[in-house]
Amino acid sequence: MPARRFYVDTSAYLCILLGETGHDPLARELAGSSILSSCLLVLEAHRTLVRLARDRFLSASDLQLALDRLDADLSVFLFHDLTLGLCRQRTMPVVTTPRSLDLAHLRTAVAIHARDPLTRFVSLDAVQNHAAREMGLPV
Repeated sequence: MPARRFYVDTSAYLCILLGETGHDPLARELAGSSILSSCLLVLEAHRTLVRLARDRFLSASDLQLALDRLDADLSVFLFHDLTLGLCRQRTMPVVTTPRSLDLAHLRTAVAIHARDPLTRFVSLDAVQNHAAREMGLPV
């Protein structure tokens, strides 16, 4: 049986990290699989955690715990760099116009999928999932 390979975007990762609704089934689905993402996930997750703390949704101690877990989780992921080549691609969804960082995730996932098929593109963002389907990714 081929290895299961999941591209995980920041929304899905933060759901698991923060224990949001739906994190248990998602974590179970990903367990024991190859987890791939863009290095943008690290930047986006860090920024979101700091924003949550500044907006008082996370205490200082919870922020530190989340940042420590983020650092530990880096070894679980196979990260792909955002390169000039990905930025210069003209690959776009047919109908949807994603936000820039979402498009970077999508192009990264498409490039990975073309080399070795993904089991699934994992996002909790409905618009992002729609764009992923448009670009031929399994959602």
